[in-house]
Amino acid sequence: MEVKVISEVSDLKGKYVFVRAPLNVPIEDGKVTNAFRINQCIPTLTYLCERGARVILCSHLGKDGSESIAPVFEVLQKQFVITLSPEVTGERTTQLRNFLNDGEVLLLENVRKDEREMKNDMGFAQELATLADIFVNDDFAASHREHASLSSICTLLPSYAGLSFAHELEELTKALNPQSPSLFILGGAKFETKIPLVEKFLSLYDTVFIGGAIANDILKAKGYEVGMSLVSDVDLRESPLATHSKILPLIDVVVVKDGVQRVAVIDDVRSDESILDVGPASIESLKPYIADAQTILWNGPLGNYEGGFKEQTLTCAKAIAESNAFSVVGGGDTVAAIEASHLSNSFGFLSTAGGAMLTFLEVGTLPALEALKKNL
Repeated sequence: MEVKVISEVSDLKGKYVFVRAPLNVPIEDGKVTNAFRINQCIPTLTYLCERGARVILCSHLGKDGSESIAPVFEVLQKQFVITLSPEVTGERTTQLRNFLNDGEVLLLENVRKDEREMKNDMGFAQELATLADIFVNDDFAASHREHASLSSICTLLPSYAGLSFAHELEELTKALNPQSPSLFILGGAKFETKIPLVEKFLSLYDTVFIGGAIANDILKAKGYEVGMSLVSDVDLRESPLATHSKILPLIDVVVVKDGVQRVAVIDDVRSDESILDVGPASIESLKPYIADAQTILWNGPLGNYEGGFKEQTLTCAKAIAESNAFSVVGGGDTVAAIEASHLSNSFGFLSTAGGAMLTFLEVGTLPALEALKKNL
């Protein structure tokens, strides 16, 4: 392992351990609707509490810091002796920290409520560091961000990877060295940010299948009508990605006009329609590659998952679950589809990360990972 892992520390009893955890989960009506990320950090928290550590738990929730982390507290208090601080740092947090007993947890309020977090402010990192003796990063999913509770704090405390972080690093590293036949499936949107990743994986993987909104960019580059579909600010007409032999061509797509949907072959999309999913024939053409693969890497839904276009993503998930391949899957909607289908145990590894997974796969590291390495 290229970083120190918290399991290497022999004496944790009575030590204050600051844990940055992946608690950025979906919440509706004040309740957590998917606890996948919370569950991933349970092994690290259990490990620390069983060894008598006094845990200071920290995470962001949402993008702008407006949400309270209280719903997450409700989930965690079913498994741990835990207290919720109404603030991130300050007098009340310090008091609650001093009240902690061995094996107990203090959950801080959403760290993004302090605007200094996203600025990677050293003064804020110092306030966080004064709460603890040791820092543990167990939030791989946020580690592509250079924020105070992920990066700067590493310069102030002995720092370690959590058990989930170390596992993410190990499994995603395997995906960079696939066994053939290998299959890379990429969905989602914003092709302009994913071009370097696709180019890299065309050299690493035997076959690539592209769905989601980014498939519209390839269809457009090939001269097909994409109508009102979401496309990126990128022109692929001169790019080899438009005609690369390793990229499986789409056969059909699901299109919508005025709320009415139909399946159209790719040369039958009309100018007033929007492509919102890959089609069933396209998934059927993918299935033999799934069945033959030794390694499958998948990130991103194949359609507008949040808009209800889930069918082909779910069909793809079922086919991978039934295969014998070692499969690595990431991206919130992709993992949600697998969990909704009760297929989690049929995959090799489900990552907590979306953007961080793509960044790691593209460049081989992350800002917060580099911060941990410097603490060696």
